Amino acid sequence: MIDWSRVIELRAEVGAEDFDEVIELFLEEVGEVIDRLQQGPDPENLEQDLHFLKGSALSLGFKTFSVLCQDGERKSAQGLAETVNVEQIVTEFDASKTVFLSEVKQRIAA
Repeated sequence: MIDWSRVIELRAEVGAEDFDEVIELFLEEVGEVIDRLQQGPDPENLEQDLHFLKGSALSLGFKTFSVLCQDGERKSAQGLAETVNVEQIVTEFDASKTVFLSEVKQRIAA
């Protein structure tokens, strides 16, 4: 679900003092897109939204979430936006976020 080696790598890249800000920005920006998707995805923007989510997820180690976003992005690009399981993407984000927030401090301290 979470690629903890990527999380540790990102923390080393940005520095310990800026890491919390990166997490906060990630959760805020991704949360806005997730909220928009929950209100009913716009087929015109779904591919771009999923591309953004995929890239953001990869940067912070949300591995399973990024895979689901990539699959949805690919379907949208093929004109199959209606087949994207947005509910599964949202559910995976929520689950990943919960695990991440509950374990990040102990994982990066290890």
